[in-house]
Amino acid sequence: MAGRFAPRPTRVTVRGGQVVVPAAGVPKQVVAAGRVRVWKPGGALDLGLVLGPLRRGPGDPTFRATRDGSVWRASLTPAGPGTLRVAGYGGEVRGEAWGPGAEWLLERLPELLGSADDPSLFVPRHRVVAAARHRRPGLRLTRTGLVLESLIPSVLEQKVTTDEAYRAWRSLVRKFGERAPGPAGVGERPMWVMPAPRTWSLIPSWEWHKAGVDDKRASTILRAVRVAARLEQAVGMTAEAAQARLEVVPGVGPWTSAETVQRSHGAADAVTVGDLHLPGIVGWALAGDRYADDEAMLRLLEPYAGQRHRAARLILLSGSAPKRRAPKMPRGDIGRL
Repeated sequence: MAGRFAPRPTRVTVRGGQVVVPAAGVPKQVVAAGRVRVWKPGGALDLGLVLGPLRRGPGDPTFRATRDGSVWRASLTPAGPGTLRVAGYGGEVRGEAWGPGAEWLLERLPELLGSADDPSLFVPRHRVVAAARHRRPGLRLTRTGLVLESLIPSVLEQKVTTDEAYRAWRSLVRKFGERAPGPAGVGERPMWVMPAPRTWSLIPSWEWHKAGVDDKRASTILRAVRVAARLEQAVGMTAEAAQARLEVVPGVGPWTSAETVQRSHGAADAVTVGDLHLPGIVGWALAGDRYADDEAMLRLLEPYAGQRHRAARLILLSGSAPKRRAPKMPRGDIGRL
């Protein structure tokens, strides 16, 4: 029976942003048809790898992968809320969208699926990186064109376990967001669009507490949504300039800004510094050094200048990581206090 089932993803491959999307051929049609766009990527494309970093946990109410091979996303676009379903078959990708933001989402479908990314610029310098790239030829870096959509959940992930951050995101989006347009917003498990900036600013302090979000992270989000328009303008900047603008907001540092532009800009060189685990994982994979710090990690990634984020992500997807030598970080929940 060996080989019948795909191996369960490790915590490292999950960090690398991989979502299992069943290969089920032509997606099942839905009752309420939306606007449609068909795009041919012109090369290998793995929807689970490209869109995986946009999912904030398996219960993310804004993201869903279904058995018919489709990936669904609910987004708050400049034109309003929108739902996008993406499925690949026959060398083409079919995007279908609903809501006021439908046209905006379909117009940017190619960039969402990595059309602005050029994987051919990447040259592996280590065997583990080369092997990971060979196993995942469909990896491209997504570019959403939406800043707050990535910034807010990244702030929620500061200094806490991923489980805590995912729970806070689910709770706040379901309670203060709105149902996704189209068929995704109905049924027993509806999808949700994240709250608008003004809605975020009106969330009472006790609701942040109930969601397990401390005052520091809540205050950072409140400061960010007050200048939401200025932050969204950063999409038109280079990734480096966008990071600089994001870091003007108190509470947003290099870790958070990098996690944001990796998704909003498809930034191939934005390295996540200040991470608890990443330096040790990169150090272990490239030099056998489980105690590497940020400085050592950046030194090891120097051969990949211009593509350091891609290199780090391939290392995460490789599953190469040192064994744990200490218990997991304890999970807290200030909402129970």
